[in-house]
Amino acid sequence: MAADLDKAAVGRAELAGLDALELNIGRTAGFWSRLWAATWPKVLAIVLVLLAWQLVVWSGWKPSYVLPAPPEVFSWLWQNIFTAGFWQAIGITMTRAVTGFAVATVIGGVVGIAVVRVKALRAAIGSLITGLQTLPSIAWFPLAILLFQLSEQAILFVIVLGAAPSIANGLINGVDYVPPLLKRVGQNLGAKGFSLFRYVILPAALPSCVAGLKQGWAFAWRSLMAGELLVIVEGRPSIGAELQHARDQIQPEIVIALLIIILIIGIAVDTGFSFADRTIRARWGISEGR
Repeated sequence: MAADLDKAAVGRAELAGLDALELNIGRTAGFWSRLWAATWPKVLAIVLVLLAWQLVVWSGWKPSYVLPAPPEVFSWLWQNIFTAGFWQAIGITMTRAVTGFAVATVIGGVVGIAVVRVKALRAAIGSLITGLQTLPSIAWFPLAILLFQLSEQAILFVIVLGAAPSIANGLINGVDYVPPLLKRVGQNLGAKGFSLFRYVILPAALPSCVAGLKQGWAFAWRSLMAGELLVIVEGRPSIGAELQHARDQIQPEIVIALLIIILIIGIAVDTGFSFADRTIRARWGISEGR
C-alpha cells in the first residue's frame, strides 16, 4: 500500500512538472528584462531612422525650407506639446477614432455573428463583406460628403465602412477555423444552440477576433486621417486639419511633426492589440508566453 502511495505521489509530481513546463512556470524572465528586450529594438530603429533623415538633410537633396532637419522638427514639438490647442486637436481626433471604431466593432460583430449563424445570410453577403474590405476607404468620401456634407457624420460614416468589414471577417474566419472536435465535445457536455456558440465557439475564435479588431483599427485610423484631410469641420481643430493647414502655409517642420504624432499614436494602439494577442495566445497554450 505504501509503495502504491509513493508511486501515486511521484506520478502527481511528474504531472505537475509537465504542467509547469507547459505553462512556463519558473522560466518567465523578470519584468525589467522583458521590458528591455521589447524596447531596445524600437529604440535602435528610431535612432537609425533619425540618422538616415539627418544624412539626407546633409546631402542637400532638398532645401531646408522643404525638408527640415530633426532638431527643427523636435524643437517645434517641444514648444507646442504643452499648449492647449495641440492637445485639443489630438483629443478631437482620438474622440473620432474611438467613436468610429466602437460603432464599427458593434456593427461588424453583429454582422459577423449573423453570417456565421445563418447559412442563407452567408451565401447572400459573405463575399460582399470581403469586397467592402478591399475597397479603399477614401473612395467613400465623395458619397459621404454628398450624404452628410462637411460634417462629423461624413467622417464617422467612412470610418465605420472602413473598419466594420475587417472586424466581421475576423469573427467569421475565427468561427470557421474552430476545430469540429471542440464543437462535439461541447455538445456532449450539453451545450446547444446559442449556449454552444457563447461558451465554446466564440472563446475558441477569440484570437482571430482580436486579429480582426487589430486590422479594423488600422483601417479606421487610416480612414480617419484621410477624412480629416478632406473634411475639415469649422471650429473643430484636429490632427488632419492642422496637417492640411501646415501644408497650405508651407511649414514642413509642422507637417513632419504631426506625421510623427500620427505614427506614435498608431504604434501605441497597435502595441496594445499585440499585447492582448500575446496574452490570449499564452492562455490558449499556443505560444511560449508573454
